[in-house]
Amino acid sequence: MSDVKGLSPYDPADDGAQMEFDGRMSYGDYLALPKILTAQAPLSDAHDELLFIIQHQTSELWMKLAIHELLAAKRSIAGDRVEPAFKMLSRMARIFEQLTGAWQVLRTMTPSEYTEFRDALGQSSGFQSYQYRAIEFLAGNKNAAMMRPHAHVKGVHDWLEAIRQDTSIYDEAIRLLVRSGFEIDPDQVGRDVSLPYERNESVHAAWLAVYRDPHKHWALYELAEKLVDFEDYFRRWRFNHVTTVERVIGFKRGTGGTSGVTYLKRMLEVVLFPELWDIRADM
Repeated sequence: MSDVKGLSPYDPADDGAQMEFDGRMSYGDYLALPKILTAQAPLSDAHDELLFIIQHQTSELWMKLAIHELLAAKRSIAGDRVEPAFKMLSRMARIFEQLTGAWQVLRTMTPSEYTEFRDALGQSSGFQSYQYRAIEFLAGNKNAAMMRPHAHVKGVHDWLEAIRQDTSIYDEAIRLLVRSGFEIDPDQVGRDVSLPYERNESVHAAWLAVYRDPHKHWALYELAEKLVDFEDYFRRWRFNHVTTVERVIGFKRGTGGTSGVTYLKRMLEVVLFPELWDIRADM
């Protein structure tokens, strides 16, 4: 039998494509697709529950990559290998651009459709995402109270606590300023890194000097802009999260007991790298 225009059906094997995979690694094997594609287990008959599950599972996969990139960028900065961190932070921004776009799919779900399966969620909530918590800690937004939702899983709790007790990527950037000859308050350099970061005048002055002479401090200047780019996209993701939740549930309480939209709006006020935003008014 021939296809349109009288040509014989195309066989990729004629061009050398591998077509037999008995006992050999295939695409599905490498990506563990049987595990991934059977990891969705809706608890109701609601059509939109599958959308809700896939949205959050794929977000967790992107966050796994974000943690991988943040940890590598932090190590690079700590080791005075700043240039590789530029690529990792650029990728971080693109990851959060991807995560931001994903809210557009979830927004196709109406309040009525969400109501059909909301009770099946019990007390589960994105508020409890330990990977999101790790990203916040790595970026410097450390709050010991946020460890409590993870206390029931020792391995997760210990992993998060180790991240909270270690330097953030911004701590490492400030230490790089010191190694580059800038005068930073000793109390700032030796601060308890498990606590939330607070604005510091000496850090502000150092970054301002970098921005006023970028050619002299090009690597630091580029690092600062990569950090700002990451936080920019991180804020966009948070904002789209707020508007999506408000569109679907309004000002109801979240399934995890938070105040929902009100809680999320409070998170919009968090600034990860304050001096990098403040200095723009001084230029």
